[in-house]
Amino acid sequence: MSKKSKHPVDAASLPYRPCVGQMVINAAGHIWIGCRADSVNDAEGRGAWWQMPQGGIEDGEDPAAAAIRELYEETNIRSVSLIAEHPRWVNYDLPPDLIGKAWGGRYRGQKQKWFAFRFEGSDDEISIVPPPGSDAEFVSWRWAGIDELLDLIVPFKRDVYREVLKEFASLARPAQT
Repeated sequence: MSKKSKHPVDAASLPYRPCVGQMVINAAGHIWIGCRADSVNDAEGRGAWWQMPQGGIEDGEDPAAAAIRELYEETNIRSVSLIAEHPRWVNYDLPPDLIGKAWGGRYRGQKQKWFAFRFEGSDDEISIVPPPGSDAEFVSWRWAGIDELLDLIVPFKRDVYREVLKEFASLARPAQT
């Protein structure tokens, strides 16, 4: 149910929010993950969930450009090179208790275009402190092995992560020197 109405929200009538996701892989073959900031009505729900960076695509914005913009906004990372783009959009639905609440009640879930990047900088480049006037996306971050990811992700996004990991797993290895 939405807050404004006592009638349940028909999830099937809502669109998916266009979004990008970024798998950032360091020289050791580990993947950047952030622990979500826990906030009221957050799309992930309450809890200490981890995820790779992701964010919305602005109207008319190219998905690859959105991926680079969102990566910088959430992590301050600029020292990357694009190494792969997932060939398909991957959707997920919000759990019923979040439909009508998350993202102002406008979406049933997200359709995501995923990109893999090789991180070429040093860890001191990374900052999850938001710019003034913005809310923090993450409260902490770390590099994780590919085998750790699924257990750390909010359960309703795990199918998306399985699909992304299937497509990009071969890239999550130490860089060739």
